[in-house]
Amino acid sequence: MPDPRDTIRKQAAALGFDVCRFASASEPWTAGERLAHFVGSGRHGDMGWMETTLERRAHPTSMWPDAKTAIVLGLNYGPGHDPLPEMDDASAGYISVYARGDDYHELIKGRLKTLAGQVAARTGEEVKVFVDTAPLMEKPLAQRAGLGWQGKHTNLLSRSRGNWLFLGVILTAAELEPDAAETEHCGGCTACLDACPTKAFPAPFQLDARRCLSYLTIEFAGPWPVEFRSMTGSRIYGCDDCLAVCPWNKFAVTSHEARVQAREALVSPRLADLAALDDAAFRALFSKSPVKRIGRDRFVRNVLYAIGNSGDAALIASARGLLDDASPLVRGAAVWALSRLMDEPGFGALRAERLGGEANTSVQTEWTGDQA
Repeated sequence: MPDPRDTIRKQAAALGFDVCRFASASEPWTAGERLAHFVGSGRHGDMGWMETTLERRAHPTSMWPDAKTAIVLGLNYGPGHDPLPEMDDASAGYISVYARGDDYHELIKGRLKTLAGQVAARTGEEVKVFVDTAPLMEKPLAQRAGLGWQGKHTNLLSRSRGNWLFLGVILTAAELEPDAAETEHCGGCTACLDACPTKAFPAPFQLDARRCLSYLTIEFAGPWPVEFRSMTGSRIYGCDDCLAVCPWNKFAVTSHEARVQAREALVSPRLADLAALDDAAFRALFSKSPVKRIGRDRFVRNVLYAIGNSGDAALIASARGLLDDASPLVRGAAVWALSRLMDEPGFGALRAERLGGEANTSVQTEWTGDQA
């Protein structure tokens, strides 16, 4: 009798997926215990949704008791070059490789739904589709299915594609033979841990999100703790350091998927141009991009931190232009940027000017709090 997995793999490839493998969705695992420790230690930061969905995330069957098999799909988004040298230009912003093209959630979701429909028609069993936003632990499932393993940086790592894989999962009530799981192949390497600008890994295979620049630039809504602002350098959305330095990337290949390839405007964009974005311009620039979901104010906050780190006096005008922004978050970040770019007499004079008049009482918090 033909193996139904062969047909599913062919259908997945036809839809543009680079890898398709199978794992048991019902067997016990320890991933739920590790997640509970992560949340219990407070390392999830302000991501309260991780705590409220903890029980549902503990195991695939916690969310859907009838799940028997996980079909795990991977789509390669490998860049055409090492992206980290882009940060040598401190007057340009660095956007994570995964966010330079179309939002992968939307790209993958449609294809997963198509494949799931084909699986349901073939097996006669119910299916459910998941792409990152649902309370399902994709990376442990991907390791169980053999796509790769969770490296010391906690991200999925593949021997054939390096660190650059988007994941999607189809759960089905059908019993399909699982593929062999992948084992860990990091060995004694600590390149990813050593590369982290904020030392966000308390130990190998453990992450403290509160120190992670991806968390701070994307998930964290308020003014950053001052200690991390200078550490972000020019990173304004996400951080690829731990991914890009991994030696396994020598086997990575450039993505063939046009919609995940970098838009020219999102590779080393000028900080001055980004600081000038109003809400409409922000939405236009990041149309169909995952960057759009954090909103203009949070994004410009990140840009201003990068401006403060640039050492470029030409960007003083960009920061000054945002001192009267409608957003307190942006105003505070502008104060911090100017405190870094201006000499003490110049910044002191500006501070006195801004605090000297009754009309300026609305900016007291930005100038007297921890913003500067």
